[in-house]
Amino acid sequence: MTQLTDAIFLIAIVLFCVAIGMALVRIIKGPSLPDRVVSFDVIGVNLISIVAVIGVILNTAAYLEVILIIAILAFISTIAFSKYIERGVIIDRKRDY
Repeated sequence: MTQLTDAIFLIAIVLFCVAIGMALVRIIKGPSLPDRVVSFDVIGVNLISIVAVIGVILNTAAYLEVILIIAILAFISTIAFSKYIERGVIIDRKRDY
C-alpha cells in the first residue's frame, strides 16, 4: 500500500479510538441508563470498524469472524440491557404453582 492509504487508515483508527473514548465518558457520566446502553452500542460499532480497518491494512479476511463475534455480542448485550430497562429483569421466569 502507499503512504497515503497508510496515513488514512491510521487517522481512521485514531478517530475510532477517540469516539470510543467519548463513549466511555458518556458511560461514566451518562445521566440515564438508556444513554449508557447507547454508548455501549457505539463502542461495539467502533470496535467492529477498527477490526475491519486492521483487516484491510493486513489484507486478510481472517478478521471477519472477529467482526461477526463482536457484532453478535454487541447485539445481545443491547437487547439484554433494553429488557432490563423495560422490565427490571433480563430473564422472565413465569412459574405455574
